[in-house]
Amino acid sequence: MELLNIDEPRRSLVNVHVGNGVKIFNFVNAYGCSINDNSKVGAFVEIQKGVTIGKNCKISSHTFICEGVHIHDNCFIGHGVMFTNDLFPKAVNEDGSIQTDNDWKTLETVVKKGASIGSNATILCGITIGENALIGAGAVVTKDVPSGAIMAGNPARIIKK
Repeated sequence: MELLNIDEPRRSLVNVHVGNGVKIFNFVNAYGCSINDNSKVGAFVEIQKGVTIGKNCKISSHTFICEGVHIHDNCFIGHGVMFTNDLFPKAVNEDGSIQTDNDWKTLETVVKKGASIGSNATILCGITIGENALIGAGAVVTKDVPSGAIMAGNPARIIKK
């Protein structure tokens, strides 16, 4: 993999490990992450530090992938998917001081091989989406998803295995 360290007006990629054949469209903000071979990242996507994206993935436009998310090979992430990494986010501590990285703990989220997440789904942190699972558009996923399951709704529930 090649290490990029560039900052362009139309695309910001800082310390990003990019595999062979990766396509990254304009207006992507990515830093401190890894995008493996033949994956494609659409416009207006943010990928934060520590994120790993496997081979042959498609990340659609307007998606937010925060620190703590690990997407395995052959996954599809639809338009406007939002991942979270903190179940109880706050801007300040009890004493009123601004929170820093030391004031909270990132909860990891794993999207296993071949999983697909529909547009505008919200994925809460600390869960695993199993292999070849399908998350319906607009779903709010609050718990682990078994391999091969189809989940939809708010909160998301299994509608088919």
